[in-house]
Amino acid sequence: MSKLDGNERWKSKMLLTEHVEQYEQQHTSPGSKIITSEERTMIRDYILLPHMEKMVQKSIVDAEYSTNILKRLYILASQKILEQIMQDMYRIRRELKQRNIKILTEEQSDLVIYHRYYCRGYEERFGMTRDVMRAEISVQLTKYMSELARLLKEYSKEKNQPKN
Repeated sequence: MSKLDGNERWKSKMLLTEHVEQYEQQHTSPGSKIITSEERTMIRDYILLPHMEKMVQKSIVDAEYSTNILKRLYILASQKILEQIMQDMYRIRRELKQRNIKILTEEQSDLVIYHRYYCRGYEERFGMTRDVMRAEISVQLTKYMSELARLLKEYSKEKNQPKN
């Protein structure tokens, strides 16, 4: 028998409301450890961006050996897209690190490529087929090219405006 057994004050537990709220936020919210759709998109981009980087670098090398008269334009445009890809890779790596998400290994099973990742203490797998990867890379590269075209149009408008 402890000293507190006979003491009636210890039979009821008193908690402050703010402590109860903190406890409920930490322990009862099931979504706190489950990955969000935004985080899944970040993982997908983290996986795809290195492939896109290699593709654009290969395109730059191919353009350098080309006899096309516009090869300099192609190289400059490709370099600008490559720069944007690198910035996005850096941004996504930093964001995943802040959210405590680590992407580890790649393994292939049948036609699906799986990546293991740890998200706030839970281990899961993220899988994509090669066809899905190709389609997503195509969509992403189209976005980068559209952004480059928009920048060129803006620059063109600025150049053609009369100076005061």
